[in-house]
Amino acid sequence: MKAEEVLLLSSGQVQGLLTLDECIAAVELAFRTHGEHKVVPPAVLSLHAKGGGFHVKAGMLKLNHSYFAAKVNGNFPENPCRFGLPTIQGLIVLCNADNGAPLAVIDSRQITSLRTAAATAVAAKVLARPDSHTVTICGCGTQGRTQLMALTRVCPVHLVFAYDKDTKQTERFARSMAGELGLDVHPASDSSDAVRQSDICVTCTTSCEPVLHADDVSAGTFIAAVGADDPKKQELHVDLMARSKVVCDVLDQCASMGDLHHALDAGVMTRADVHAELGEIVAGKKVGRESAEEITIFDSTGMALQDVAAAAVLYEKSQMQGSGVRLSFAA
Repeated sequence: MKAEEVLLLSSGQVQGLLTLDECIAAVELAFRTHGEHKVVPPAVLSLHAKGGGFHVKAGMLKLNHSYFAAKVNGNFPENPCRFGLPTIQGLIVLCNADNGAPLAVIDSRQITSLRTAAATAVAAKVLARPDSHTVTICGCGTQGRTQLMALTRVCPVHLVFAYDKDTKQTERFARSMAGELGLDVHPASDSSDAVRQSDICVTCTTSCEPVLHADDVSAGTFIAAVGADDPKKQELHVDLMARSKVVCDVLDQCASMGDLHHALDAGVMTRADVHAELGEIVAGKKVGRESAEEITIFDSTGMALQDVAAAAVLYEKSQMQGSGVRLSFAA
C-alpha cells in the first residue's frame, strides 16, 4: 500500500479478518501494557443526544509499530425498533503514531463487540474460579452472543442461562448458541434465580436501573458488568458493588460512567475501595481472585487501548492478505 493510501475495512471484512482468539490475545497485551504504565493514559469524551449518545475513545500503543487510534461510536438503544439500525455504529481511525499518517478507517461495530468480549475473557482468567462452568448472560443481543463465545475460550463452560426482557430474543439466543457452541443453554424467565445458580454472570444490557442486586448473587460469583458505558446507565445495585471485590478497566472512566460511578455517588464506596485496574492484575502488580467465596466484579466501560490493539491486528493482517479497499486522500 502506498504511503498516502488509507485502508477502508467494512464490518464484514473485520469479521473475516479478526478472530476472537486473536482479539483476546491483543486485548490482554493492551491491558498488560497499561498495567505496566508503559503507555500514555487513554482518553474518552462522551456527549449525550436525544435517544442516545456519542463517545470518542483514543489511545496509543507501541506494538510491531507505534499506533494511535480514535473511535467515534454512536449508541442509540432504540435504533433497532425505530429505524431498523444497529444500536452501536461508528468508525475507528488508525494512524501511525510516529508521524501522524492515517493508516485505516474501520467500521467499529464488529471490533467493538469482539474487544469488549475479549476484555471479559481476560478478566475471567484472573477473577473467575478456574472451575467455573455455569454462566448467566443478561442481555441476549449481539454483545451477549460474543460474550458467551469469549468465555468458552477461557472457562470450562457447559451450562448457560440466558435472560432478556424480550422473551422471544431470549429463546432465539438459547437455540442459536446451543447449536453453535454445543452447550446446554436454557432460556431463563427469572434472572435472579439463574444468577444464583451461576459461577459467572455477564450483564450486557442498556438498562438505566440495576438488573442485579446483592441478594441475587451467590458467594464466589464473577460478574462482568458491560452495559454501563455512560453515566445514565446502571446494571449493578450499589449494595452489590459495596460487598464485592471491584476491578475496573480504567478507574477514572468507571468513576465517571461505569457502575462504580453510581456506588460513588451513593456514598457506599470510595475510589480507594476499588481493588485494582485489570491491567495491574494482568501485569502481576496486584492479585486477582484470592478465595473461592469472594464475589468479584469487572466494571467494563471499554478502554481505548483495546481498540488500538485490535485495529492494529486488523491492519497488519489486511496488509499481508491484501484485504480491504485502498483510498488516497492526496490531491
